[in-house]
Amino acid sequence: MRASNAALVSIILPSFDRLRFLRPAVASVLAQSFTDWELLIADDGSGEDTRRYLRTLENDARIKLIWLTHSGAPAIVRNAALRKACGEYVAFMDSDDLWAPTKLERQLKQLRERPGCRWSYTAFSQIDERGSPLPEEASRRWVPHQGFIFERLAIGEVSIRTPSVLATRGLIVQAGGFDETLRSAEDLDLWLRLALDSEVAIVDEPLLQVRRHDENHSRDWQSAFFGRDRALQKLQPPWPAAPGTGQERTQAGSDACRAGPTGRRGARPGPQRPLLLVVSAMVAGRHEDAAASACAEAPAGHLSSQQPQCLIDPDHEHASGS
Repeated sequence: MRASNAALVSIILPSFDRLRFLRPAVASVLAQSFTDWELLIADDGSGEDTRRYLRTLENDARIKLIWLTHSGAPAIVRNAALRKACGEYVAFMDSDDLWAPTKLERQLKQLRERPGCRWSYTAFSQIDERGSPLPEEASRRWVPHQGFIFERLAIGEVSIRTPSVLATRGLIVQAGGFDETLRSAEDLDLWLRLALDSEVAIVDEPLLQVRRHDENHSRDWQSAFFGRDRALQKLQPPWPAAPGTGQERTQAGSDACRAGPTGRRGARPGPQRPLLLVVSAMVAGRHEDAAASACAEAPAGHLSSQQPQCLIDPDHEHASGS
């Protein structure tokens, strides 16, 4: 639960230089038609020009700055802001993207109309560094998915961009936050865990503009593919099935995925457990040796000894941002 004086929505924005994009990104947050929010900007060791700009934002009581030593890891930066979040809902923003003015308003309205959904995402468009639509936008295929999307998400059929996501803070805490051992695809890893615990709602309108430019973190394709493979590898059962049976592998894999980065298991059973076998088959060939090594002596309910600590203790959520 949020404190009585806390904002309804906590907006998480990691920053590292790129001041020419950061200014309009922040401006798009300030222009939201829904105004009961707090903006948590976690700065990953930016230079003085960016730090000087960020200090000017402190005049707005809704904006809180978190100064970090540079790590270059989006998961670490986002988690630092999440630990300070007080809102009932959490929205994610990137320092080079833009929100439409009604983005938060539209998503909150839909989540209230669909109480079975604890998270939401929107359609998006893509722009270049000058803010012009990319030529390929005219032919880009977009297929909206909602409800229980775990299987489609795992096999790459669902397009979710981080700044399009709005979720209850309780759901994110339950999932364990971002996995800080991942240098990329940490967002996909978290969405997979959210998808195991809740249906998702979609606002099928492009309420987000994703900016493509030479400084994109996601342009490191080798790191991106490795991160995606690692996120999918975590879905594999952590120990071999008993001979002649399949249910043990399915149950173990689902429990491991649901546990997230902490090894904790969620309380609700999921109707999608057999789908983990599909994902396991996808990555088994690529990670056979690594999986065999990691799973050789893994105890029940744990992925590996390399998983990070929980973002927030689910049994003791703070009520203030101080």
